[in-house]
Amino acid sequence: MFELHERLAADCVAVTDWPLSRVLLMNDCSYPWLILVPRRHGVTELHELDSGDRVQLMEEIADASRRLQNLTHAPKINIAALGNVVPQLHVHVIARFHEDDAWPRPVWGTSPIRRYGGQELAQTVARLVAAMTAT
Repeated sequence: MFELHERLAADCVAVTDWPLSRVLLMNDCSYPWLILVPRRHGVTELHELDSGDRVQLMEEIADASRRLQNLTHAPKINIAALGNVVPQLHVHVIARFHEDDAWPRPVWGTSPIRRYGGQELAQTVARLVAAMTAT
C-alpha cells in the first residue's frame, strides 16, 4: 500500500494523482517546483520499478515538464531524483529562470525555503490543478 513519506507530506501540497505518480507542489515559493512520487510501496530507486512503470514515470516527467513550462514560461526545466534525504523514490521538476535566487546553480542549499502564504498557496495550487489535469 502506498504511503507518502512524512517529509514529503510536511513539505509539499497535493496537486493531483496521475496513473502512476502523485503530483505534489513543493511549498517553496522561490521556484515553481513539482515533485512526482510513484505510488509504489517500498520503492527507493528508479531501477526498482518494473519496466512498464519506468516508462510511465518517464512519460509523466515529460508531461509535468511540458505543462509546468507552458504555465510558467520558464526557459529551463530542471529534473532531478536524488533521494539522499527522502528515501522514497520521487522526482523533482523545477521551473528555472535566469533571475531566480540560485541561477545557474542547483536550487538546493542556495537560500532558505520561503513557504507560500495562504492565499498565494491556494492560487498556485488552483493554477497547477488546472494545468496538470487539463486534457
